[in-house]
Amino acid sequence: MTRSTTPNRDASGRTDRSDAATADVLGLHHITCISGDPQRTHDFYQGLLGLRLVKKSVNQDDPGTYHLFYADGEGAPGTDITFFPWPQLPQARPGAGLTTEVQLAIPAGSEGWWRERLESAGLKVHTEHRGDDAALVLNDPDGLPLALVATPDERDVTPWDRSPVPADKQLLGLHGVRLTVRNADATGAMLERLGFIRADEAGSDAEPAWRTYRLAGEPRSGRVVEVQHAPEANPGRSGRGAVHHVAFAVDDDTHQAAARSAAIDGGGQPTQPIDRFWFRSVYFREPGGVLYELATNGPGFDVDEDLDKLGETLILPPWLEPHRGQIESMLLPLDTSDARAARIADAGLGAP
Repeated sequence: MTRSTTPNRDASGRTDRSDAATADVLGLHHITCISGDPQRTHDFYQGLLGLRLVKKSVNQDDPGTYHLFYADGEGAPGTDITFFPWPQLPQARPGAGLTTEVQLAIPAGSEGWWRERLESAGLKVHTEHRGDDAALVLNDPDGLPLALVATPDERDVTPWDRSPVPADKQLLGLHGVRLTVRNADATGAMLERLGFIRADEAGSDAEPAWRTYRLAGEPRSGRVVEVQHAPEANPGRSGRGAVHHVAFAVDDDTHQAAARSAAIDGGGQPTQPIDRFWFRSVYFREPGGVLYELATNGPGFDVDEDLDKLGETLILPPWLEPHRGQIESMLLPLDTSDARAARIADAGLGAP
C-alpha cells in the first residue's frame, strides 16, 4: 500500500488511518529540558529517580554547557529525558507556547512506593486520577512540572542493574507531555499530520480541559500528547524548569524526510537535517509555539562508547573534540559517581 505524507481526514476532522502515512512518527524519542545546577539535576534524575546517565556531553550549539541524557539501562529511544543546565537563566514562567508537563511512566501498582520515596526526599507530591491512570504530580528541584503516570502497558525498556531503584519499580520511559497553547485546533492539526488521533470525548457539551492525542496501536504509553486550549493565557517564558523541546521518533532519514514534508504542508518551517552524531534531527515550531524535533532512532548512544560504560566520561562529537581543553575549562564540576548516587538514595536530595 502506498503511504501518503498528507493523511486523509473524515468529516469530524480526525485522521483516516486507512491510508496511514509514512509521516506518522513512532512516539516520543526524548524530551529536552532546561535546568540550573548540573549537580542538582544529576542527583535528582539518577540518585532519586534511578535513571541512568547514558551520555555526558555538551550542548552542540553552546558547548560551554552540558547536555546530560538520562534513560533506561541501554539508552533506548523513548526513555530519554535530557538537560541543558543553564544556571544563569531566570526561572521559567508557565503560559501559552510551552510544554507545561513532562510525564514519566512507572509500573502499575508502584505508586505507593514512589510516593513514599519522593516524600522522603522532601518533595511535595499529590495524586491525580486521569481516566484510568493514577499520576503522582510534583516539581523537580528546578520547578519542572512532572507526573509519574502508573501504566499497565508493556514497555520495551531495559532495567539498569546499578540503579538505586529496584528493577521492578524503575521508570518505564517517557509517557507523554502536556502543551499549553492559545489555539488547540491548530496545534491538534499539526499533531494529526504527524499521525496522532484525538482520543478524548471531542464534541461533548463541556470541552475537556485537556485534549488528548495518541498514536494508533499499542502501547499507549510513550505516545501521548495532551493539549490545553487556553486562548486567554499569557505567553510563557522559557528558563530554568522549562522544556526546551519535544522530540518525536522516526526510523531513519527517509522517514524523517516524510515527516518533515508533512510539517511543511501544515505550515511549519523545519530546519534541514542536523547531524547530532547519536541521531539526526530536524526542528520546527508547531503553530502554538512549542519547539518540536524529529529524531532518528539511530545510530544510538553506543556508537562511541561501550554499552557498559555509557555516561562515565565526557563524550564530544568528532567536530568538537579538537576543542576539548577549552570546553572542559568552561564546564561546572559534576560528580556522577555511583557512590554519590547511593548517598542521595539513602539520605535524600540534601546529601552533600
